[in-house]
Amino acid sequence: MAERSPGLVIAAPASGSGKTTVTLGLLRAFRAAGVAVQPFKNGPDYIDPAFHARASGRASYNLDPWAMDEGLLATLAAEGHGADLVIAEGAMGLYDGTLTRGVAGHGTSAELARRFGWPVVLVIDVSGQAQSAAAVAHGFASHPDAPPLAGVILNRVAGARHEAMIRPEMARLGIAVLGALPRRPDLTLPERHLGLVQAGEQADLEARIDAIGQFVAEHVELDALRAAARPGISGTTGNWPAPPAQRIALARDAAFSFAYPHLLEGWRRAGAEILPFSPLADEAPDAGADLVWLPGGYPELHAGRIAGAARFLKGLRAHAGTRPVHGECGGYMVLGETLIDKDGTAHAMAGLLGLVTSFESRRLHLGYRRAELLAPMPGHAPGTRLRGHEFHYSTILSQPDAALARVTDANGAELAETGSRRGPVTGSFFHLIAEDPR
Repeated sequence: MAERSPGLVIAAPASGSGKTTVTLGLLRAFRAAGVAVQPFKNGPDYIDPAFHARASGRASYNLDPWAMDEGLLATLAAEGHGADLVIAEGAMGLYDGTLTRGVAGHGTSAELARRFGWPVVLVIDVSGQAQSAAAVAHGFASHPDAPPLAGVILNRVAGARHEAMIRPEMARLGIAVLGALPRRPDLTLPERHLGLVQAGEQADLEARIDAIGQFVAEHVELDALRAAARPGISGTTGNWPAPPAQRIALARDAAFSFAYPHLLEGWRRAGAEILPFSPLADEAPDAGADLVWLPGGYPELHAGRIAGAARFLKGLRAHAGTRPVHGECGGYMVLGETLIDKDGTAHAMAGLLGLVTSFESRRLHLGYRRAELLAPMPGHAPGTRLRGHEFHYSTILSQPDAALARVTDANGAELAETGSRRGPVTGSFFHLIAEDPR
């Protein structure tokens, strides 16, 4: 087995502190310096790993202590063995997670850092404060569940005087300052309602990441940061996720891109053939596929094009006549009768399910989910318990088909978003992460 690599977790007190920008900058800066750096992402995020991969040149995988068992966590973390450095980006604030315990716990970034023995680098947005930033860092470092704190990176520093007010108080409290980043609003990445605009949609992404990498290299002590990393704690590895079919036609374009990298890699390693196609380019799924899988994404932004994609819809309906089709979140919406966009315009979808959804009536649906299947879903028998995540703004106006699953939130509260099934067609707003081992 390859040697365990030293690693760090890039975390923050809260979302919006700049940890994604810092992570991308570190990945690119180390790569430019000839360091083989392996990225990971804490929690259920299907957008950031694509940015990590572009910045580092290596595939990035989610590490989720709530949804994944120890075997899968160890298997994915082993992808970093042999790298010079591991950098795992946290989610939300360092101690933010579910209220109830899951397979391993709450799914927090602190929990992930403790599990793998990777010290934390805390990115603190110091705009609007000075010495108080040290109190924030000290509080995070002294929390009862605190992992080791390697140090802090100060973000959005107003100038040399501002930095000079913060550093002595950090030193007095024994907290290492590993970098201080001036305010640079021009280096931010564009966002939309579900997070960053996807990596594949940004034509100038390489130039943007290069600029962020150079900026971070100029203002962060890379050698000190790397010296603070510690080798990860190994565990008994398990199995990669099994494929739901041998030949899988997978929708992949700007409207269908929310697929977890560890699932696709597991399918490939098991010998499944993944056959990508683009509904936005009006491509039909491969006629020889055993299964059509429509991931989540942004169909609400492309509803008119999807409704007019005659070859795609004809091929999808033909496949559903004899073989299974499954849709997650945005893919589920496209399998339905109608998708109403933000302007109130109704677009006819595939009509393979009776689902009607509205993006005009926006309401956030967000959180971890447990699902117990009431019917077969590709790759999983009735009664199988799954763990996943839901994140969308669409509202269900009609869901007339038989329920696919009994779905609850992380606290066990039953939800109305049960998914649907009709013949060989299934779909749900539930994004699958892993089977529930219990």
